[in-house]
Amino acid sequence: MAREAGLSKTTVSAALNGTGRLSPAVRERARETARRMGYRPNATARQLRAGRARLIGYVVGEFAGEPWTYLDSPYFARLTSATAAAALRHGYALVMLPAGTLQREWADLPLEAVIVADPVEDDPLVEDFLAARIPVFSDASVADRPGAHWVDVDTEAAVRDSLDHLRERGARRTALVLPDSTTRFHRQVHAAYRAWCARRGAEELVTLVPAPGNGPVVRSVEEALGAEPRPDGLFVVAEASPPLVLDAARRRGLSVPGDLRVVCVSEDSSAAHADPPVTTLSLRPVEVAEAGVSLLVSALEDGGSTPPGVLLSARLRVRASS
Repeated sequence: MAREAGLSKTTVSAALNGTGRLSPAVRERARETARRMGYRPNATARQLRAGRARLIGYVVGEFAGEPWTYLDSPYFARLTSATAAAALRHGYALVMLPAGTLQREWADLPLEAVIVADPVEDDPLVEDFLAARIPVFSDASVADRPGAHWVDVDTEAAVRDSLDHLRERGARRTALVLPDSTTRFHRQVHAAYRAWCARRGAEELVTLVPAPGNGPVVRSVEEALGAEPRPDGLFVVAEASPPLVLDAARRRGLSVPGDLRVVCVSEDSSAAHADPPVTTLSLRPVEVAEAGVSLLVSALEDGGSTPPGVLLSARLRVRASS
């Protein structure tokens, strides 16, 4: 290939590996020749020379019983695809691990780090990876743990802003529809809602959703809206299609936003096209993924100079439903 390109072997090697002080024209000549000849670098040899596999594990802690169903969630679908894309930009590959994975299933994989998204309370996966001295990236539940880094959303502020928004729009009895879950995020939401109700002197109206999916969430919304006196505000944290939430309100004889103001925690694009368009609280999965991978790669490659964590703000997109 060096002969074909009219370059030395050393120059071609530097061009293909992104090293050395070469002009852009020389690099492109080497790469164009490699493409034309169908050359592909030997990844195994490069890993052996570097002493690294450049593999990052990825697991969603909340879905241990149904390992891959999280890909049906708009939030986790965006988080997962953005994480994979960000890792690839940094030269790492993502290894998808099923939730509830046992140590024997990953012990022989040369993982440089593991991302545990949405861990459950006292998640054994986090403990197993840290015990194996594999760096972990997760939410703020791993803060202050040696070998762990985190990116999280300011949940308390997000809940407060959403409830304040509903109150400013006239809601005085806001119901919360929340997954029956032990994830840190959902526990924080519940605590923030209770604290907000205490400050406002408002009655707590909480309906727990027993399982993920549109069906269970919609049934729980209908249950919440059947309370007497009826709610005039609805904060749906359990993930469901926003148009289906509106349908549930209509079946209860409620107009939105006339009788009921609605905010959904959602990354579903259908919210913007519903009738009426639904106000959403975005947990910014793409930004979380990009910040998290950047932080993790920095920790792997720069060591102790990396900050342990980053706190992001959620984004309230106000639309006609509220």
